[in-house]
Amino acid sequence: MKLSAAFALFLDLRFVIQTALWPTIQSIWQNPFLLLHPQALSRTFMGHLWVVFGMGVDENGRPVKKQVITPHATGVVLDLGAGYGHTVNYLDHSKVTKYVALEPNVQMHDQLRVIASQAGYTESDGTLVILSCGAEDTSSILSSLNNIQVDTIVSILTLCSVPEPQATITNLVLDVLKPGGALLFYEHVLSPRKDVAWWQHFWAPLWAFWLDGCRMDRPTHLYIEEVQGRGGENIWKERSVWGKEGEPDENLFWHRAGRYVKA
Repeated sequence: MKLSAAFALFLDLRFVIQTALWPTIQSIWQNPFLLLHPQALSRTFMGHLWVVFGMGVDENGRPVKKQVITPHATGVVLDLGAGYGHTVNYLDHSKVTKYVALEPNVQMHDQLRVIASQAGYTESDGTLVILSCGAEDTSSILSSLNNIQVDTIVSILTLCSVPEPQATITNLVLDVLKPGGALLFYEHVLSPRKDVAWWQHFWAPLWAFWLDGCRMDRPTHLYIEEVQGRGGENIWKERSVWGKEGEPDENLFWHRAGRYVKA
């Protein structure tokens, strides 16, 4: 792996810090108690960052998301880590009856409501539900939906930061996704190249510190592939995985996209 590719992370990290550090300091000035709550502080930093970079990140992944989400999302859709609601713009309103936006960072909820409303999903008519729990809290997700399983789970650059990812993915698939439902994802994952993976492992703690726990070295696509029923049975009746067109294989943020259908 070329050193220029291995150290490209520094350029990204510089932009991240330049963008969000000063607004975060201002937030601390207004609310010093943030210093006593590291998770809240991290989410404040991420909220300021996403105001600037959210649209660009969305645009960068637009071709893949059009392939993953638009043709395959149906019925009740659970969006893991909805952020400011960019996913809603890829939903076909004629096929999606309810948009359930899971976003633990409550600072993003107001803008999430605006974007969802512009796409035709509102809380007043029951087509929009916003949840502040994490993806690992499947009991709260189901309780908010009156214990009705969803037709589609969408994960866009989210499973990189959830706690205990293998258990979280398994529980979401087994408990929250209905039989015949689809898990759609677009994630940056651990590279199959050993030299690239080495650098991903090396930089992951630093990146996670600044980016609210985001890990660049998770084999998320393999976690999804390996999900089994609680009796060890095969849980998937359909599966397809593909990459991001034109992406260099030395990229520290190597992407996989996929559609898995539950048996």
